[in-house]
Amino acid sequence: MQKQPHTWLRSIKLFYSPGTVTPLLDEAASRLLPAFTALGHTVQEEPNADTKVILTTARFGELLSWRDALMFTGRKKFKLSHVPRTITMVHINPQELDDILTHFEHALARDPFIRKDFEFQGMAETAPDVLVEQGRRGGPMLSLIRLIQSQLKCIRILLLVGDDHPERVYHFDLVGAHPYTEMDEDKDEFYRDIVLRTATYESTYEVTKHEVVGDLIPRNTWLELSSVEAMQRAGQEMGKRKFFTDMLRIVDLVPVPALSDAIADQYSEGCFSTWDPEISALIATVTGSARPVDKGNISHNDLAAIVGIRQDGLGAQVRHIEHGENISPSSEAVEMIDMDLVLPRVKVPDQPGEHPVVRSKLHGHRGVQAFNPQLIEFAPLDPPFYDYLVSCATEAQARAIKSAFSRAESLQNPDDHRLVAFTILPGHGIVITEKWHPDKVPFQLIWEYMDAGYLVIDRIVPQGRISFEQVRPDRMELAE
Repeated sequence: MQKQPHTWLRSIKLFYSPGTVTPLLDEAASRLLPAFTALGHTVQEEPNADTKVILTTARFGELLSWRDALMFTGRKKFKLSHVPRTITMVHINPQELDDILTHFEHALARDPFIRKDFEFQGMAETAPDVLVEQGRRGGPMLSLIRLIQSQLKCIRILLLVGDDHPERVYHFDLVGAHPYTEMDEDKDEFYRDIVLRTATYESTYEVTKHEVVGDLIPRNTWLELSSVEAMQRAGQEMGKRKFFTDMLRIVDLVPVPALSDAIADQYSEGCFSTWDPEISALIATVTGSARPVDKGNISHNDLAAIVGIRQDGLGAQVRHIEHGENISPSSEAVEMIDMDLVLPRVKVPDQPGEHPVVRSKLHGHRGVQAFNPQLIEFAPLDPPFYDYLVSCATEAQARAIKSAFSRAESLQNPDDHRLVAFTILPGHGIVITEKWHPDKVPFQLIWEYMDAGYLVIDRIVPQGRISFEQVRPDRMELAE
């Protein structure tokens, strides 16, 4: 199957600083570095202000102190004014991989779990709880991802599987993505694929530089908005259905110092928003990287009002609330409002003017096992986004979501009877949209569809191309 790279890739500059090496890692480096050069990237003799990536190596089971990990020390070690991305190539042989995945599979099946099954050298006392939660959410591979990331103090991992020569490579990132590339007769294509995945990740940029605009929203007005109350109820309803995954706090996995330069202290488990006609704003959950936010039990201080996108596209525009905490909205703020720019606007009963056809949006780290196509539309991404994954909070992900929903017939035609549409972000999760219904509160259709089996949420997130097969007129199922 021919993969389709993105057309917007940029040239990157990379510096190779090996750590522990094996014959397999030496071979991989000797083929990978020329592959970067062949595709127009620069492998530097020495790192400098233009260095985008520092590539290093390690052996599975190795334990690095944060004082030795380049993600924490690279800037100081190489006298840089910025923090380049650290990517670690890790060698694991097939038997080791089978053994550790089997260990996690059996350990995760125990209820209650046995703590010693999840205790590993160099990890925090609370790490077993995180490894269990992650594994029960995404399977044994996700537990392994968090173990390797914690022991090597590195988020981006290339897990090279093989005895003497690479047989396949898994690509790990922050949200737990783990697509893999299989070695075949064309070894050049194997390394080309690694380069393209790396270049894709590094060619994107975050859109989290939100700006404050407009007047303060009076506190009394904010507290009286029906959408604020609806958001609180929606959080509770989705919490009952265990839609939101637990927040990932780095300190719960591994004891490290302040992380602000290298990585945020914690990461949220999703976000959701609904349009408020009274103040013409998207009421959205705030970012979990600022402070822990329980999406299943939010308050009015856990919400923000998004009214637009910055002219330069680097973030959303928000209105602050009088006497509020005014924490920035979720990192997905741009993706949540950007899609409205290419979709119709509609009349809303008892409200002046026109408003977005999408009333509510739900973003979570889940998959979809099945859905009823008579009630729900699946909006696929452009093909390159399945072959070469992008990361959360980036303009690329926002663009992917915007493009997918711009093609959704149920959204482009407000009279289409299908009121729910969704797309799947491989390696990441799902985005679900809900149109207006006069007799339902925000998100009610979504949770009722879940309860009725019209929308079957899966804990496993697909890692690449997907398709749904129609097994009967009212049911589409995810194809294996």
